[in-house]
Amino acid sequence: MTIDVSAERVIPFPPERVAEYAMDWRHDADWTQGIRTAELTREADGGGFGVGAEVTRTAYFLGRRIDYVLRVAAYEFPRLLDMVSVAGPMPMHVTYAFDPHPDGTLARIRVRGGPGSLARLAAPLMARQVRSNIGKDLRDLGRRLTGSTG
Repeated sequence: MTIDVSAERVIPFPPERVAEYAMDWRHDADWTQGIRTAELTREADGGGFGVGAEVTRTAYFLGRRIDYVLRVAAYEFPRLLDMVSVAGPMPMHVTYAFDPHPDGTLARIRVRGGPGSLARLAAPLMARQVRSNIGKDLRDLGRRLTGSTG
């Protein structure tokens, strides 16, 4: 069974401000559920962060430590960041999209995963948990940008 879940939320800031924070791997652990560390382990072909860059993350999901590497497949600031896993317990594809909205930015996260060992164990539970987590991610992203902690 494959997982394909998404969440969206309007954040009351322009896409450039939202993307500047959300697309910076140094902030991953601040607003992304379960992520404890994130490190740029390979720069983009032209240097820095962009297509070809790789970020190694350590996360906890369903009580298990997960180490994985995401490679940037598409980077169109401030609109799109698309990443695919190149190492980890399951194939994963994560897309962040930020589009103008009358009230700020329509922020979306989509996570797709293949039949890795974790997905085979509990695909329905995993899909529910990922959906819940990315909804919280967007809530926390908005809170980080507004400076709210509540």
